[in-house]
Amino acid sequence: MTAIATPQHYQTVLDIDTRGKNLYPMTNLVQGVVTTAGVTTGLCTVFIRHTSASLIIQENADPDVLADLETFFSKLVPEGAFYRHSAEGPDDMPGHIRAVLTHTSENIPIMNGRLALGTWQGLYLWEHRRRGSRREVVVHISGY
Repeated sequence: MTAIATPQHYQTVLDIDTRGKNLYPMTNLVQGVVTTAGVTTGLCTVFIRHTSASLIIQENADPDVLADLETFFSKLVPEGAFYRHSAEGPDDMPGHIRAVLTHTSENIPIMNGRLALGTWQGLYLWEHRRRGSRREVVVHISGY
């Protein structure tokens, strides 16, 4: 008789305090969750529970890449009083638009107990608002 392995699941919420518009590295935090879960082969799903912040996988070696992304998005989605939705300030609607153009979740394979990111890849929380916020990120691990 052959034994069938049952996948395990692990889930937690990370509270991340941001200090305003910026990209915040999360790779090590999420890798810590993978290590705690004890999964060696599987999938890590990361989901942000907000509509004016997002998650991206991007260059983790040259900080100029992140600065250039922020500059590009500032030009692509400018702040201003020309949006209908403005009750929370001139940076709120641009934050929503930026979140739509990026991601609210990322799926990363787990290989040998590690996030299977490429050599130059890192996971970031991208805060789109000028003021800081406490952001909740759900991390779900499944695998063997």
